This record gives sequence, structure tokens and C-alpha cells, in this order.
Amino acid sequence: MRRRARAIAVLVTTFVLAALAPALDTGGDAGLSTPAGAQAAAPRSATLVIEARGSTYVPATVTVGGGGTLTVVNLDTYDHTVTSTAVDVRGEPLFDVRVAAGTTATVTGVEALANGRYDYYCRFHPFMRGVLVVEDSSGEVGADPVAFEQPLVVPRVVRGADVRLVMRQAKVRMLPRGPRTTMWTYGGSYPGPTIVGRAGRESRVTFVHRLPRKAGALTTHLHGDHHAASEDGQPTTNLIRRGRSRTYRYPLTYGGDPEPASFFFYHDHRMDRTTRNNWRGLQGMFIVEDATSRRLRLPKGRRDLPLMISERSFTRRNQLTDPFAQGPTMQGHHGTMAFTGPGSPPDDHTVGSHVLVNGRYAPFHWVTATRYRLRLLNAAPFSAYNLSLSDGRPFVQIGTGNGFLRTPVVRTQVNLGPAQRADVIVDFSGESGQDVVLQSVPAADERGTGSRAAPVMQFRVGEPARDRSRLPARLPSPDLVTAPAEVSKTWTFDIGGDERHGTFWAINGKPFDPARSDHRTRLGSVERWRLRNTSDMTHYVHIHAQQWRTVSRNGARPPAWERGLEDTWRLDPGEYVDVAARFADHTGPFMIHCHMLDHEDHGMMARFDVVR
Repeated sequence: MRRRARAIAVLVTTFVLAALAPALDTGGDAGLSTPAGAQAAAPRSATLVIEARGSTYVPATVTVGGGGTLTVVNLDTYDHTVTSTAVDVRGEPLFDVRVAAGTTATVTGVEALANGRYDYYCRFHPFMRGVLVVEDSSGEVGADPVAFEQPLVVPRVVRGADVRLVMRQAKVRMLPRGPRTTMWTYGGSYPGPTIVGRAGRESRVTFVHRLPRKAGALTTHLHGDHHAASEDGQPTTNLIRRGRSRTYRYPLTYGGDPEPASFFFYHDHRMDRTTRNNWRGLQGMFIVEDATSRRLRLPKGRRDLPLMISERSFTRRNQLTDPFAQGPTMQGHHGTMAFTGPGSPPDDHTVGSHVLVNGRYAPFHWVTATRYRLRLLNAAPFSAYNLSLSDGRPFVQIGTGNGFLRTPVVRTQVNLGPAQRADVIVDFSGESGQDVVLQSVPAADERGTGSRAAPVMQFRVGEPARDRSRLPARLPSPDLVTAPAEVSKTWTFDIGGDERHGTFWAINGKPFDPARSDHRTRLGSVERWRLRNTSDMTHYVHIHAQQWRTVSRNGARPPAWERGLEDTWRLDPGEYVDVAARFADHTGPFMIHCHMLDHEDHGMMARFDVVR
């Protein structure tokens, strides 16, 4: 169905581009000539075409005269946006229009822009980028530099064997001015408190459900941890109903040994509502400490910063927008799950206009001119961030979210998709009096869906200070399982269904059915799995409960930063990754799914069982 649609779209593209050729080639009205020596006036209107093949803007640079209009023709089979990377004083894009597949739209806001160059991109497919040039304009609307007006908030830390968190609605400061934002929270803050557990000692966390009735039943998943199936945040069972509570038991052990020092996070995992519940605020961080890591001379205390990066969109009154109000309609349930209407796969993307760090838009943080440990987490529902520092200084990556690497890896960019984490050291020495911006930038070798470009936060560097930390040459990396030569199970990620009966994100051709087990493995066995992406969109595949090593990527040795323990892998179109784990300690059902939360909600999840 989609191949035939693409072929038709290509033919239509040919006719439309031919019809638009004079405007696209000359930037002016056909039949008009410019006197010799005179400068051609900027066109009052221009047309931007989104081509069907490769999802590209044509032309890449488009020029419009002051007060003019920009029309977008989308000949692709996907929905796209034309979104300015420049923002106004509120952090909103100067222009932002969604163009459904096979339709046209006018980009509002262009007519008021001042002269200049304005980069734009597609929020759903950030690898798509272009430039709008405005000339001969009397408009006064231009880009406002991000001001970094509010301080970073580091979530409070809770320790101990027993932790109690009340899930309740609360008003949270997210934007620098205006009303606070109403959120669903763990413990009254967004993110929730950072829970710190001791490796080898059971941590018991009780969640009390006091959210509004419309929240419905909830569940909480400790992402990255190894625990029993009953404690895994099952999407349809063991739910926490309103007015009730549930205590999750996390032994923080693996195969009888203490877990490695780790950086996990906890979040709601309710089937069909995971995106909504995370968007509303049900997210928090969880750090596992062990005796070995405490002996390392890594930055600690205030120089150890957990940073949850995410994004949200807001109304004029600073309240969260509701991207789910006009969502797709589910046709059937469980094994027949499919979706129709606007926002159905593959056009389901929950993205925000404002990038947040620890719940605040564009925060700043004072640092001394010393080394800092940054625990980076991408908690966005859909977007990837390719992180770099504005002065070009490197990150020294010492770990993933699941433990230390064997040796540090020096990187100038760290690309994190939804649910991925990186443990890095940054040295601010020599930058006293300077401001260093943590930013998301386009990747040089970007493929697949791509990463959005945006400033993230600002570090304000003060004076040098005493620094007892050191960069270790070797790290106490956990042992990696020996991978079998043969693949026991292949999981293929793609889209299924059709426009008539509904579409769904599929694993091995099927949408999620909680009653169906797609694979069984023996307790104590070691298996090698293959994760394959045969769709034309990037996916971030997460496997629950075990400690996984990356064996190979596309048949080759994985990059240095993927040679530790992992639980979430980026899969660009056509890629495959082999992973391996020992299925220790616990039997029962566990999940594998895409952590682009709309994809998870719309079918891209499967169940596997560990059995005796």
C-alpha cells in the first residue's frame, strides 16, 4: 500500500514541480523581467515542496519578501512540520505549521518577520532542515536569544530501604514567568525525587495514587533495573488504582551479586497511556551506588549532577498543551489493535516546543572551574538530542545508564534517544567568567529520524577551586556475558496494517497483545537476540529486566560507548544490533518495546517469558 502511494506521489511531484518551476527557479513571477543593472525584488510569495522520496524540502533555501507568504505542499506519505529553530521571548518557535500528507498549508508568522535568515526543520523528522530568507521587510519580529533566566533545580534526594512517594497533582515552576504549570507528580515535584539505593540491599518504594480520577489506574517501571516480573511495572496488570498504593521491591542484585553502580529512572508504564502519563509528569531518577564506585575519585556532592532532559509545549497560561485530545481511534483491542484517524501510525509523534532540564526551560547553573560529573538522561517522549558543549570541549564518557565502561571514551558529541543515558565528566578549567551552553546539534552522519537542534542549558563558570577528582584510566566495568554464536530470537520492528482497517507499530508483524507470549527462554540460559529495523523511521528499542551487552552493530564491533551494559539501542532504518544476556533470578513475563512512547502505545511492544 505504502509503496504504491509513494509511486503515485512521485508522479504528482513531477507535475507539481514542473508547474512551480518558474517560481522555484527564479524566486519571482513568471513572465516578468528585471531591467539591466537593477536588483531583483524579493518575491512576495514562495512555495516550499516536501518531496515524497527522502522527505526533503525543495528548495533547501527559499526567499520571501517582507509581508509575503510561504506555502508548503506536502507530497510525502508522512505528516511533516515547518518549524523555526529561532524562538520568541516565550521560547515559542517564530513559525510552526503542521502539513498533513497530501495537503498544503500556509506558514503563518512569516509576514511579520524582520529581514534575516531563519533556519527551520521538521519536528517529527529533524534531519529535514532548510533556510528561509526574508528580504525587503518592514517587520519587526525576529529571533530572541535564549536568556537562561532561571536556575537549574536539582531534585531532592531520598535514601533508605523504604521510600514512600505520593502521586499527586501539583503546580510546578517550569517557565521563568507567569503561572506555575499543573503537573501530575511523584511527591509534588517534576521530576520526582531522585531515589538513591545501595547495590545489594533491597530498596522498597511505595507509590500512593492520589491523582485526579481521570488519571485512571497507573503502574511504575524502574527502567534499567533487574527485578521480578511482578515488580516490573506491567502495562496491564498489577496496577495501582486511585486511592490505593503499591510497594515495589527492588533487590538491586543480579545473579546473587550486587548490581553495578547505575543510573536508572522510574516512570509510568500504563498501556495506551504511557505517553500521556509521562507528558503529565510521572518521571523521576534512580541512582544505584556501590562500594567500588564510592572509592573512585570522581566528582561528587554538588559536582555530581543528574540531568533529566525532556520537552513540553505550553498554552499562553503556561499550562501543558494536550496533544492527545484529538488522538487516533483504536480499532479493537489486544491482538487486533490498530489505529485510524489523525495521529495514527506512522504520524504519531509527541514533541514539545520547549526543551527542559530537570523540569525547567533553559536553566543556568553556576559551576567552579573544575571537573563535574553529568548524568545525562533523555526522558523525552519522542525526540533525540545530539548533545555538545558550545566551546567545543569534550565529554569524557565513563559509563552508560547500566554501569561503567571498561575505559573512558572521549567524545565531542553524545547522541541520546528516548530513555538512553550517559555518565560523563566535563572539565570547566580555564573557562572562568565564561558561559558554556549544553546544546543539541545536528549530527554529521545523521540518518533515520534525526536529532533536534536547540539550546539545552547554560553553565556559568566561576573561579577555580580545589579539585580532588581524577579521570580514571580504567574503570570497574561489570563483567560481560559471553555471547552465543547463534541468534536465538530475531525481533523485527516495522509498521503494519492498512489505511482501511487501521495501522499499528509492529514487532514481527504483530501489535502488542498482553495475553500472547512471543518468545520463551529458560531461567539461567544465555541467549543472543537480533534487533532489526525494517521500517523507514528510527526506533529506540528497550528490553526489560536483564543486563544486556551489545555484541555487534550491523555485523561489526559496536562503537566504544556501546561496549558496556545497555538496555536501549538506537536502530536507524535498515540497521540491526545483536545483544546478549543471561536470564537470571526471575521467571515470568517481561517486555521489549520501542521507547518512542507513541510507538509503544500504538502497538510496538511484545512480551517474552522466562520459564523454568
